[in-house]
Order: sequence, then structure tokens, then C-alpha cells
Amino acid sequence: QVQLVESGGALVQAGGSLRLSCAASGRTFSSYGMGWFRQAPGKEREFVAAISSTGGVKNYADSVKGRCSISRDNTKNTVYLQMNSLEPEDTAVYFCAAARSGLPLASDYGYNYWGQGTQVTVSS
Repeated sequence: QVQLVESGGALVQAGGSLRLSCAASGRTFSSYGMGWFRQAPGKEREFVAAISSTGGVKNYADSVKGRCSISRDNTKNTVYLQMNSLEPEDTAVYFCAAARSGLPLASDYGYNYWGQGTQVTVSS
């Protein structure tokens, strides 16, 4: 069982930056692929970024490519999402997820565990 707790969400102005963190419980964190997803009001949850278990492979949605960077620290059981040049369209609840496969999956079907989410609001 893996428990995930996101943090770092905030209200920021357009053009600003945020770093989200996701802390995981358990001793097998380094074997999981980790992903970030987001869900805006009235919209379906969508993929943002993912990273393989070793951190060697990263995957980004086109909408955030060049503005976001995913990383992980397996010694701290934490995955990060650095978001720059934020836009109002980035406003959403951001969730992290863990995949037993260890792969950086873009589909939420492959993830086994989910956090509760952290709110990001970008004002124009």
C-alpha cells in the first residue's frame, strides 16, 4: 500500500511559478512510476507529466511541455512538479499517482494509487 500526499498548491499570478511536491509512504517508492494529473472544474482529469521509477524517462503533456519539469528524489520518497510561466488555464486540482509498473504512463488507467490533490489557482 502506498499513500500519497500532495503539497505546494497556491494562488499565483499568471507568469508565476510553483513547485508541487508529492510525498509517498512505504519502502517501495523507488519501484513506482509516478505521474501528475490535473482536473479543472467541469472538466475531465488530464495527464500533466510522468517519470519512470529510476527517473530516467520523463513524459509530458503537450500543453505543459517546456513550462513544467517533473523530478523525483528516491531518498526522500518524493516526486516534484516544477511549473513555470503559469497560465489561468493551468488552474486545477493537481493529483499525483503511483504506478506499480514503474513506467511513466500518460493514462490514468495504469496508476494504482492516488493522492487527494492540491489546488493550483492562477489569476490573470
